[in-house]
Amino acid sequence: MTSTSDAGVLAKRLASLDDAVAAMAATRDFGKHLKLRQVLDALRRVLLQPGGCAEVQSRAAALEEAGLFRGTDWDSPEILVPALCGASLHSTEPDTVLLEAASELRLLAVACGGYAHPSISATDAHEFLSQVLARNIELLFTPPSEAERSTQGRTAQLIRDLFRHLGETVGYESILDHLVEEIWRILRQRPIQVDQVRDMITQIAVYRSDPDVDLGATGQGLDRLITSLFGTTDACREDPGTRVYRSRLEAMDAAGLQYEATGFARAMHDTGLVSPYHAELLRFLLEEGDYLLAEALGLSGTGRDCMLRFHKLVHRMIDVAVHPETAQCVYGLALLLDRGILYQPAVEPALWRQIGLVLSPYTQERLTLAFGPSPAPGARLLSGVLSMLGLPLGVGQGDNPTCQSARALSMWAYNDPDYLLQVLVWAARDDELIMHFEGQPISSRESTGGVATTLPADLDPVSLIVVPHLDRIYAEMGRRCADRPGDPHRWVNPEFHGWWSGRGFRINVDVETGKLIDVDEFLRHFYASYHPAYNGDQPLIHPQPAGVAVTDSAARYVGWHAITILRVHPDPHDVMRVYFFNPNNDSGQDWGDGVVVGTAGNGERFGEGSLPFEQFASRLYIYHYDPFERGDAERVPAADLARVVGYVERSWGADRLPAGTLQAAPER
Repeated sequence: MTSTSDAGVLAKRLASLDDAVAAMAATRDFGKHLKLRQVLDALRRVLLQPGGCAEVQSRAAALEEAGLFRGTDWDSPEILVPALCGASLHSTEPDTVLLEAASELRLLAVACGGYAHPSISATDAHEFLSQVLARNIELLFTPPSEAERSTQGRTAQLIRDLFRHLGETVGYESILDHLVEEIWRILRQRPIQVDQVRDMITQIAVYRSDPDVDLGATGQGLDRLITSLFGTTDACREDPGTRVYRSRLEAMDAAGLQYEATGFARAMHDTGLVSPYHAELLRFLLEEGDYLLAEALGLSGTGRDCMLRFHKLVHRMIDVAVHPETAQCVYGLALLLDRGILYQPAVEPALWRQIGLVLSPYTQERLTLAFGPSPAPGARLLSGVLSMLGLPLGVGQGDNPTCQSARALSMWAYNDPDYLLQVLVWAARDDELIMHFEGQPISSRESTGGVATTLPADLDPVSLIVVPHLDRIYAEMGRRCADRPGDPHRWVNPEFHGWWSGRGFRINVDVETGKLIDVDEFLRHFYASYHPAYNGDQPLIHPQPAGVAVTDSAARYVGWHAITILRVHPDPHDVMRVYFFNPNNDSGQDWGDGVVVGTAGNGERFGEGSLPFEQFASRLYIYHYDPFERGDAERVPAADLARVVGYVERSWGADRLPAGTLQAAPER
């Protein structure tokens, strides 16, 4: 309810808004930007008043028709991405916040049936808003922080009022369902860094226990998420704290410990999350024998054999690295053992070296600043090693333009773990990394700036230390190719990533003009090198670096991106798919024109993204291959290539077409 005085103020501000909107509507397109300032100022004054959100919602159609969103991404609501709304709402630019708020109120009008929008349905609008609310649930239930108030001023409260209005109209039950679904979608990809997911689960648990917050009774799978962290077994059901839990373990018999071990292992492998209590259990079981330790890790036969063979090393790694603060590395340790990589001759001594490694003062400072003083930096770094070796496809680049470096770390953890451990030693101990490019050494200490302009801080422990060195070396390799014709990745990728990167190289973009070139040959050779029907049914042996043209959900070009091709195989529906690693933290993306990257349900292993072969080829612009293993490029049907070219022409290649139109060459 609003008071009489509030209603009077709101009425006056609505009149000003209506006048501003009418003036913009009456202005021709080329002059609308001159009226935008007046509309935004009036819009802000309305939204700051009680009841303002509902009034703007009722004027959504008029605002859009007047041209409020003209020339912006908000002009096409059907391509908006819920995951990006949070950044707009937290922007320090008031105009960005206002446009985002107006857009969401427009979608609320569509969802409620008050505005029949030509490009988005009521169902899709409701779905979109539910996801926005789920991803930004803290805006529903927590007041603005001091940091928000200092950077956004009164706009911070405007956002809370907006979300309260959205939540009350959309309904909290659907919000919870979408939030739980989003958490499971991320966890199915098994990322190394799960702090954001843990925070979301913690928030939900707090809100559910608050009698003043009604989240409804829905949220399928929510209890499994909460209990995986805070009440996995009976002994820690009420979240008593690790000290109390330890005392309970000391009073248990063998059957009780067995129950605890299997309960934690089941929850860990089910969700990919590890409870701090699980870490405490593992430390306790060091004195109880390897059988219960293997049960607590949920090991396969290979993992059990590996643990028994390398008993002392495993115990020492747990003693040094596994603490309640680093509990997530328990999952990495379990998968490391199941991979059997300790049987590679160099890995065991390399891990012993890592355990005893004396870190440089700079490395210790970086780890302490990023993760805090407890446990010690060496223990924190070892925990990161366990996670990366166990989850090589869980490496993420964070909010940094360092996809090449993240891809390299993932590739080495996947394919050459002892080299990864050697690189880490050089970086963490010596504060310098030396790699060779065509026989000439390149020092990370002597190289100038890399692709990233600032030191990354949102990475896992290993990436935090190694990526800055790799980034500078990668950039220096590129600089040494600056005077060569063509794309520098031809020479840089094999030298940077490893000998297994194919020396054959194809690109379908002219570096000088940005126009598409040799598309038919590019695609034919890709089919002949990677598709089992044309390469003699030869599986991919080593992961291969590749580059894709990333597009948004409207199939518009966004940028070039480094990925790793892992394998090509029919999915459960007998559709040939390319399975690949994407270092951008979340492989599940809509690239437009029906090209939606899958992360589960199509035969993907944890951490893989996948696309049908044709769709993947349509976004590919660079790949490597073995020039001595020639497939049968002539047998690739022209009709298959024409479909791929169609995807290219409708997306990132639309404005890169050379004179005439692209056309797959006829079969020869």
